[in-house]
Amino acid sequence: MIDHIEIRTARLAESLAFYADALAPLGYSQKVDGPAKGFGNEAALDLFLVEAETPSDLHFAFTAPDRATVDRIYAAGRDAGHVLDRAPALAPHIHPNYYAGYLRDPDGRLIEFVCHHPDPA
Repeated sequence: MIDHIEIRTARLAESLAFYADALAPLGYSQKVDGPAKGFGNEAALDLFLVEAETPSDLHFAFTAPDRATVDRIYAAGRDAGHVLDRAPALAPHIHPNYYAGYLRDPDGRLIEFVCHHPDPA
């Protein structure tokens, strides 16, 4: 349903580093380097950063293929010195297999990484 997202940031260089670090475990990298900086993988070009006044009332989540990837993203954020919000954990109040970890981007927005699948045995 969503084709792409454009995020406005007052801290473009820091945001580029944050999203490059956090999205690498999902196979994403920066593909476009113009006034809008675009991230994608082999199948999509769907996240753009632009320098502008920052709206702070935004929360969104990236889907991870498994819980181990959620853990790797959180570890990548920690290792790169990004702001951690909540460590990966189950959220059974949402549904029994909802496993998510949370970081804050350089503008302070809550960025979630979530897996909806059970942990493989």
